[in-house]
Amino acid sequence: MIPFVETTADPNATPIWPVGAKALDSWLEGRDDRIRAWARAVGFTAGAGKTCLVSGSDGNLAGVILGLGDDPDLWAFGALSTDLPTGRYRIDGALPSELANGAALAWALGSYQFDRYRKAKDGLATLHLPDGADAAQIARTVTATFLGRDLINTPAEDMGPEELAAAVEELGKRHDASCRVVVGDALLEQNYPAIHAVGRAAARAPRLIDLTWGDPSHPKVTLVGKGVCFDTGGLDLKPSAGMLKMKKDMGGAATTVALAAMIMDAGVPVRLRLMVPAVENAVAGNAYRPGDVLQTRKGLTVEVGNTDAEGRIVLCDALADADTEKPDLMVDCATLTGAARVALGPDLPALFTNDDAVAAGLAKHGDTERDPLWRMPLYAPYAEKLKSKVADLNNVSDGPFAGAVTAALYLQSFVTETSSWAHIDTYGWSDVARPGRPAGGEPLALRSLYAFIRERYAA
Repeated sequence: MIPFVETTADPNATPIWPVGAKALDSWLEGRDDRIRAWARAVGFTAGAGKTCLVSGSDGNLAGVILGLGDDPDLWAFGALSTDLPTGRYRIDGALPSELANGAALAWALGSYQFDRYRKAKDGLATLHLPDGADAAQIARTVTATFLGRDLINTPAEDMGPEELAAAVEELGKRHDASCRVVVGDALLEQNYPAIHAVGRAAARAPRLIDLTWGDPSHPKVTLVGKGVCFDTGGLDLKPSAGMLKMKKDMGGAATTVALAAMIMDAGVPVRLRLMVPAVENAVAGNAYRPGDVLQTRKGLTVEVGNTDAEGRIVLCDALADADTEKPDLMVDCATLTGAARVALGPDLPALFTNDDAVAAGLAKHGDTERDPLWRMPLYAPYAEKLKSKVADLNNVSDGPFAGAVTAALYLQSFVTETSSWAHIDTYGWSDVARPGRPAGGEPLALRSLYAFIRERYAA
């Protein structure tokens, strides 16, 4: 089921006429005088996502001209479910299959409302599924995106480590996956000391969530998501403004959970493993401290240069565990550094990888899915910035520069056996509402990652 998109045709549905800016004049010449005169009277230029509502002789809505701009993409359709008058609509005329999928996808994505704490708005517009659109793929994408958004948007009070584990367990049950959860001091017993160190000060116990699915004979694909359900900064306490969005610090986990949902729903022939170290970075008498030296699963020791760089510490135990299996592909997603946002802004996740083919594939699908990433360098000489005088490495660099690069290099220290690894440093959030992308949690790179994995393993 696709929200506000129906597969049953309705001959009485109001037509939507998509038209590009360059084709507008010729398109209007083929219409009756009333439509042509009205569009010109209101100065309609067919800008991307712009609409011109046309009334019939009876005064009722007869159709909607939708501008596609100069470079048609799915987001031109992203605001229609909320902006058009309540009713049923259909696309008048054939669309290329890619744009037909995009139209229905953006329409549905734009209908998202986080309604856990207040009633959802009624009366959104409904679209008849365009001809040539893949209903199953659209439903899969929308369901996973809404799952990711809900996980990020839910405040930490109701989305702590236990609730995040419950969400993964519920997803696993729906797809006959197995799921183990290592909780509290059991993390020490099973050799996940870094996860335990970061999460031990919180009232809610840290845990490692570990889901597996698929035929063991298929290629191994491992997803690792940073699940810091709230980040105070620890003893290196954030200022109050810096904490306002910290419920989203598990955005990497939300993205990998949503991606796992898509892979399992589509039956992609892989042996999937999803690992989420879930913690709160809290302040208490037993909190880990600046200057502490932590043990890790891999055996490397880590000096804590800053307790607010906790994400890389919880990730390193999960990455080290996953790396021992030498998966065919390993991807980690994390809301890791402000440096990546300074470099690339909120909409463009930073991609680091040791595999040029992975970089090229993700770049290609990022473009076609309108879900872009940007490759950043794993510049090996900068690893010098992570040196410690008392441990194998520090969790932060020795200066203010290249923070996203040094964070990625820190993680790479724990990935030594996997030849195809990608690290995605993401914002996981939309600060402002745009067509198809309401303000709030957003699992960035979800569509591009899924398209890449589907092509790599299901072709």
